[in-house]
Amino acid sequence: MRRLSGWLALLVFLLCALPSGATGADDPWEPFDTPWFDRLGIADGLPHSITTAVVQDRQGLVWIGTMGGLVRYDGYRLQVFADVAGRAPGLPDAYVRCLLALPDGGLLIGTNAGGLSRFDPAGNRFRNYPVGDGGTVDRKIYALADDGGHGVWIATEHGLDHLDLASDRIEHVATGDGPAPRSFSVLQDRAGNLWLGNNAGLFVRRAGTREFVRPPRPREESVAIVLADQIWALREDREGRLWAGSVQAGAAWRDPDGGWHAVPGFSGYQADHARRATVRDFQELASGTMWIATDGSGVLAYAPGAAAVREIGHDTAMPSSLPGDSVRALMLDRSGNVWAATDLGVAHTHPDARTAFALLPSMREAHALANTNVRGIYVDRRKRIWLGLSAGRIDVIDLAAGQIRHLELDGSQRRRDVQAFAETPDGAIWVGTQGLARVDPDSLAVQDSVLPALDDAPVLHLLADGERLLIATYDGAYRYDLRTRALQHLEHAERDPGSLAGNTVRSIARVGGAIWYLTGRGISIAADAGQDRGFVNLAARPGDPHSLPANPVSSVAVDPAGRVWVGTAGGLGLLDAPAPPYRFRRFGTADGLDSDNVNAVLSDDRGNLWLSLPNGIAMIDGASHAVHTLGIRDGLRIPSYIYAAATRAPGGELLFGGLGGLTVIRPGWQPPPVPDAPLAVSQAVVNGAPLPFGQLPRPGDTLTLAPRKRSLRVDFALLDYQAPSETTYSYRMEGFDEGWIEMPRGSLPSAIYTNLPHGEYTLRLRAQTRGMRPRTVETAFSVRVEPRWYETAAARLVAVLLLFLLVVGLVQLRTLYLRRQARQLQRQIDMHTHELLEANRRLDELASTDELTGACNRRRFLELAEGIRQTAQDGHACMALLDLDRFKRINDTYGHLAGDAVIRGAARSILRQCRAGDLAGRYGGEELVVCLPDCALADGMAIAERIRASLAAGGIAHGGQTLAVTASIGVAAYRKGESLAQWLSRADGALYEAKRAGRNRCVAAP
Repeated sequence: MRRLSGWLALLVFLLCALPSGATGADDPWEPFDTPWFDRLGIADGLPHSITTAVVQDRQGLVWIGTMGGLVRYDGYRLQVFADVAGRAPGLPDAYVRCLLALPDGGLLIGTNAGGLSRFDPAGNRFRNYPVGDGGTVDRKIYALADDGGHGVWIATEHGLDHLDLASDRIEHVATGDGPAPRSFSVLQDRAGNLWLGNNAGLFVRRAGTREFVRPPRPREESVAIVLADQIWALREDREGRLWAGSVQAGAAWRDPDGGWHAVPGFSGYQADHARRATVRDFQELASGTMWIATDGSGVLAYAPGAAAVREIGHDTAMPSSLPGDSVRALMLDRSGNVWAATDLGVAHTHPDARTAFALLPSMREAHALANTNVRGIYVDRRKRIWLGLSAGRIDVIDLAAGQIRHLELDGSQRRRDVQAFAETPDGAIWVGTQGLARVDPDSLAVQDSVLPALDDAPVLHLLADGERLLIATYDGAYRYDLRTRALQHLEHAERDPGSLAGNTVRSIARVGGAIWYLTGRGISIAADAGQDRGFVNLAARPGDPHSLPANPVSSVAVDPAGRVWVGTAGGLGLLDAPAPPYRFRRFGTADGLDSDNVNAVLSDDRGNLWLSLPNGIAMIDGASHAVHTLGIRDGLRIPSYIYAAATRAPGGELLFGGLGGLTVIRPGWQPPPVPDAPLAVSQAVVNGAPLPFGQLPRPGDTLTLAPRKRSLRVDFALLDYQAPSETTYSYRMEGFDEGWIEMPRGSLPSAIYTNLPHGEYTLRLRAQTRGMRPRTVETAFSVRVEPRWYETAAARLVAVLLLFLLVVGLVQLRTLYLRRQARQLQRQIDMHTHELLEANRRLDELASTDELTGACNRRRFLELAEGIRQTAQDGHACMALLDLDRFKRINDTYGHLAGDAVIRGAARSILRQCRAGDLAGRYGGEELVVCLPDCALADGMAIAERIRASLAAGGIAHGGQTLAVTASIGVAAYRKGESLAQWLSRADGALYEAKRAGRNRCVAAP
């Protein structure tokens, strides 16, 4: 019971994993759904056009082997390991034959003439193994295969080798006498059997044995021929089937029970014994289909049990086809892309991008269009799809037969664009072009100009209503009666509001039981096809948000809920019902559409609306009204739609005509689940030096930049290898950038920083995809910028201390400087003060000193004497007044100079005899005066006597002779209360008394 539960759980899982869209034989569009390949060639940077191998490494990067070196690719940038001379640095040979991705992120490279090399991502170096002892048995390496453990099988020109990855040692493996020395391929299956594709055919070494033997001969001769031929390719699929491809006999496959089966039309030699293209590789897709790479016939797609293979080849008329028919290797990456290494570069396609596909013109006429522009689409009652093309061409797609019939107008309608179709009750197909044509539904014979009256009118749309045919033109609408052949014209009349809304009738549609005429000036609604006037006209009204979004109307669709959707040049209008009051809800660019100009509108079975726009196709969810935009990841390849050409295919697919071809949309397609592609760093450059790939930062890692390495460039990419033009990138260095830095669409995704400050940061990288299933993928890692020595905490502390000491030192120096300046200033001040005082003293002296004698002049003497008088006590100060005797005779005899000398000599004698504190001065002429403080009259008389005696005894020397000089002196002691004048007057009286007494004497005043 437990076992049964397990099988039921597995069945449920497998059913859930199945995509909801039709696939394989269930899809009638399969013959027309040609894979769209995106190419890489010489112009993109490949070193050689012939590509030989392609693998995806552990991180998700794609490696491409060429005849000119090894290439690493991240979806945007090609990094070539080869110089201009064609020799790869580190590689022993630039011609790469095979590649194998290793678990450690490295790579094994098998070369044509240089043996085996191992790429080490830790240092971005190549380790070249020797040839011979300790190495491979030969320099030519044909194939590399995982042994399911920790080793690799190596098929060479002269035998089989085994590499132990742990010990990095190579040992030769004996294959016995059966196999030839040359082995082209090798495979160890999940059961442990080792299969050898050899020059002599296919051999196997069963698990647990040591001998290589041929497998039992198959019953089918064609399969036996394959297995006996040189086996160049081996592959085990998910179901355990073994596939073998030969050099000239095609391919065969072995089921898990051991039975061999032919590939229909590609096993054994052809009927005329012609050889087949060499099988170079196999690759199983997610759908279970096996792609077979051939050297000359492109890729053959085959699902076990199918009746035939499907050819996928190069088409010179389709740039999106396989680049070349010589395909040397295939690879399915982790995002579901299939890569093909061809002789004209490498290409990749996404088989599960099947929501939409493009039907294009090509050389394969049975499955391609005859012209690039699809202007009209119609499905007849036989479920044939009619395409109106440019230049008078008509294509008829017969899904049941899996082919396209090409028709062409003739006569006057030759090379006129075809824009409309209608099927009348007799089954005839009416064609709207320059006028009308008719096609026989059985023979497809074309009858031109069936209605001559309209031969000059371009027909924009046709609608059959029983025996009436409604015709839309630039000059109004026409109604043609098929029985009476009467032609009636409906047109706009300026003064008739119930006439047709406009003469440019773009389309005519049946909505419910009514007929809607879609014009350049709004919509005219008629109750039936026979109504001539009295139309209900709907138009855009300024200021009314519930009116028609815009007057130019191109299409209308009714969803399963009965709602009406109208495409206009101003957005999409929604009516809840095709009845009054006709209140529209508008959808436009503000709601997520890429354009307000809606060309065609279709509803799918789920009620979702699909719109063609000038710049793509959008889907509006019928329930939530959320807008989704189709992109390349959904299979949309035709970018522009300007015609209202759209219809539903018999199987529910939606068809839109565009500039470049027909877009087929599978509304219910759900791609199988695949792991989300990582957003990875593919290159990091620090100060101009690239980091080894093994050191590239991964999510959560820390990238450390040395103190002198502050410049950083990080190249990154979303590794799904799909629609790089529709992927937008941004980045942000948290702690440095204020917000996300958006990268212009189309530019290489790189985060560039120069001179980062030291610190801890987080670099966030973001990728945003477009399409029905948009994703936002983010990754982040830390960036640590180490400080320079002067940016460390210790250096900062030392710097603070040094700064403090510097400040202290500066303050001290400043203080010393200021003190020195203060001293200098003080000295200057003192000097200037001294000079000033000296000058003042000198001035004062000049003002108070007698110039001739050096004693006080009269004014100064009187001032000082007044001070003495005021403090003197009665009888304790004396005033002595001195007059030189017979001075006039000295002047007259010896001259005035002699007189001056006598006065100076007298003053000197007085000063010599005076005490400290005594006051002497010139009173006037030859009179001198002395004030003696603290001196009684007797003492004063004694001093005066000494002065007189000194003059009389010494004489005055002048002119070489001595002049005899005497003086008369009057002395008066101070009386309490008398003034200075009175005091001087009494001394003067005593002087005159001395004069009268005979001169040369001292007399005291009474």
